[in-house]
Amino acid sequence: MTIHVALLRAVNVGGTGKLPMAELKALCEACGFTRVRTYIASGNVVLASPGSAERVKAKLEAALARHAGKPIGVMVRTADELAQVLAAHPFPEAAPNRALVVFLDAPPPPDTLARVSHRTVEEIVLGRREIYVHYGEGMRDSRLRIPAAQAGTARNMNTVARLVEMAREAAAR
Repeated sequence: MTIHVALLRAVNVGGTGKLPMAELKALCEACGFTRVRTYIASGNVVLASPGSAERVKAKLEAALARHAGKPIGVMVRTADELAQVLAAHPFPEAAPNRALVVFLDAPPPPDTLARVSHRTVEEIVLGRREIYVHYGEGMRDSRLRIPAAQAGTARNMNTVARLVEMAREAAAR
């Protein structure tokens, strides 16, 4: 069994993307995934599956589309891949709630940095299939636009660190 972390796009506690985490957990279990645990109400799931990350993604996206009546994007990383994302975090001195990673299905396009707009103090570093962003004094007043990030889903480094910990716990069970 491989431990995977699934990160849903546009899922939160309110609005059009509302999906209670109890429903998400039940949906994952109905897909045949085991050791399912969710983390905060923004679409974070740790699960075990014998299938590849691509297979987990396809199965979960199909189930979510049936459940929600519309497509919901999912980014999937194995526990090891997520740990590597955390280890590669290029802003270790930054407050973890002011630094985030945008998870993508593919490497960021070569023109990612050239297409960024409204950048002031924000720092941006491209990863393997991620975009790391440090917002300096915070996101509240930032008008930063990263077109390549629209295809992904973002999590702050506190959340990434907690998901890595949860994945390790799931692997030990």
